[in-house]
Amino acid sequence: MMLDIVVPVYNEKDNIKNLFEEIQKKIKTEKRIIVVYDKPEDNTVPVVNEIYRDYLFEITLEQNIYGKGALNAIKTGFVKSTAKAVLVVMADLSDNLEVVDSMLEKIENGHDIVCGSRYMKGGKQIGGPFLKKLFSRIAGVSLHFLIRIPTHDVTNSFKMYSRKVLDTITIQSTGGFELGMELTIKSYVCGYRVSELPSTWYDRTEGNSNFKMWEWMPRYLYWYFFAIKNTWFRKRGTK
Repeated sequence: MMLDIVVPVYNEKDNIKNLFEEIQKKIKTEKRIIVVYDKPEDNTVPVVNEIYRDYLFEITLEQNIYGKGALNAIKTGFVKSTAKAVLVVMADLSDNLEVVDSMLEKIENGHDIVCGSRYMKGGKQIGGPFLKKLFSRIAGVSLHFLIRIPTHDVTNSFKMYSRKVLDTITIQSTGGFELGMELTIKSYVCGYRVSELPSTWYDRTEGNSNFKMWEWMPRYLYWYFFAIKNTWFRKRGTK
């Protein structure tokens, strides 16, 4: 099965070559990389144009068609993708690419979303702000037990989606990285198959993080309570 890998970027010239090297080394399946940037001035663009022929997989550059920001870049990547499986990967080398082939195997076996999970047995998180880690873990683990969603890490952006999910679930998120949380919760509510694999997350070593915890927190909370409302309360009301 062909895999499209969506990589949202914002001035990632110091990381993008290393990311391509890691993809070539660790992901064996046939793949295409879709690099999405906000503006032509992004310093990632000239680096990609210089090196894209050096790899055994196709690399395309796409400008964000929905407006600036990571969420809109990911949405653009979804629109530009054509493969039956689509993975979101950050350019900062934070994601554990060694599990990608196993994630694809689950998609091939009928799963609709496969989550890279930091908080299940075998997963871990190395570095990163304490409060961000704390809130993310509380959200993921509590939803796993409250609504029985089959992942401990609903907030992680490192997820693989089937074409069915991307073609049928309407995205409502408006900013930040909460899109992955929205798609996972909506898919679970709709009866799609959600699963997880243990994954390690590493804090970036080059460049600056664009994660804005306090600005985006209300959006994560919205989907947290959406999940509870559309599972726990609904089930209670139908008994």
